[in-house]
Amino acid sequence: MGEKAIFGRYWPGTSIVHRLDPRTKLLLSLAFMVIVFVAHNWLALAVCAAFTLLFYLLSAIPLTQAARSILPLLFIVIITALLNVLFVQGGTIYFQWGILCITEAGLIHAAFISVRLVLLLLGVSLLTLTTTNLDITEAFERLLTPLAKIRFPAHELAMMMGIALRFLPQFAFELRTIYRAQISRGARFTANPFRGGATSLSSLMVPLFASAFRHAETLSAAMEARCYHGGTGRTRLHPLVFAGRDGGAVAVMAVMLIAVIMANGLQTGVL
Repeated sequence: MGEKAIFGRYWPGTSIVHRLDPRTKLLLSLAFMVIVFVAHNWLALAVCAAFTLLFYLLSAIPLTQAARSILPLLFIVIITALLNVLFVQGGTIYFQWGILCITEAGLIHAAFISVRLVLLLLGVSLLTLTTTNLDITEAFERLLTPLAKIRFPAHELAMMMGIALRFLPQFAFELRTIYRAQISRGARFTANPFRGGATSLSSLMVPLFASAFRHAETLSAAMEARCYHGGTGRTRLHPLVFAGRDGGAVAVMAVMLIAVIMANGLQTGVL
């Protein structure tokens, strides 16, 4: 339960990626996810991996920290890989027992999907590592502002996202605190407390959710006491301004898209 292994934790810095406008980073993160899904072969996926490495080098964030940041979400990758191994059939059969069958196509497809998901997690993690929660919330609200003309609740939706992002590190902190408190009281856990059965799991989850509900109630009471009415009259942390470096970041993402399309074409024989 390392303190650095928290998805959504901000990594302070002054790199060119940190200084990008939060709106630019939010839009480029969405574009990055689309491009990764556009990659249909290993060559295209390698191009995505190379650009991901470039982005982390430009952000001056250690790759070890990037790995720690996505560690809590790797169970998604593992579950998805297992499902592909079991349900995608084709090619050489390596293992078969009853309805369970592991084939060459299943393993290859599982590996491809796993790499794609890891790249997606790294891309989203770069956004949260280089941008504070307040800036992400502000950027999200600004991007949705034009929809206010059709009464779209842009501010409320942005506030919900901001609270969710803030609760990710809070949940991890509370889990770590409860874990240490239970250890000090004589509780015994394995290296992974979630392998200790229902008793071990409940000793962590029940206090965790009780603490979460308490924090939510406190936040609701504070907002009500301050007569909170959406974004009316709300002060801004600092103005969001596009700069020349934002245009450069967009150009790099465009090059990434072109490179992935070319890699897809080379694999299929179109180019």
